[in-house]
Amino acid sequence: MAKYWMGVVSRQHVLKGIKSGIAQVCHGKQNSLKRMKPGDWIIYYSPTEVFKQKEACRKFTAIGQIKDKEPYQFKMSDDFIPWRRDVNYIKNKEVEIEPLIDKLSFIKNKTHWGYIFRFGLFEIPFNDFKLIASKMGIKVNED
Repeated sequence: MAKYWMGVVSRQHVLKGIKSGIAQVCHGKQNSLKRMKPGDWIIYYSPTEVFKQKEACRKFTAIGQIKDKEPYQFKMSDDFIPWRRDVNYIKNKEVEIEPLIDKLSFIKNKTHWGYIFRFGLFEIPFNDFKLIASKMGIKVNED
């Protein structure tokens, strides 16, 4: 049975991940990626346009399915060797979060809705995944 994940990454980094066909979350930590299994799905939420900058994005920016390959390390610089997973991304529309907040069950506190996204990667229910995916232009069936 597939699981459905929400990754939280700047839009700029999401676009780089799509281009490379990879997922990288929680500043490259392995444990987060090990929780995902082949066939699982991930949606990215981008709170900002650029990492460590304040320009808001607040959109769901990418959707894809985890490939068979296990997490692996990739040397980005001498002092940053993050863990990654390979992903089959699906072309999608970016979707603003605000109109969906009241409909998403994983957001428990609708007033302070951004709190849940501080976790970097978390599992979401299929119905929430399906709603977001449909707004992104993707039709999915529960595995």
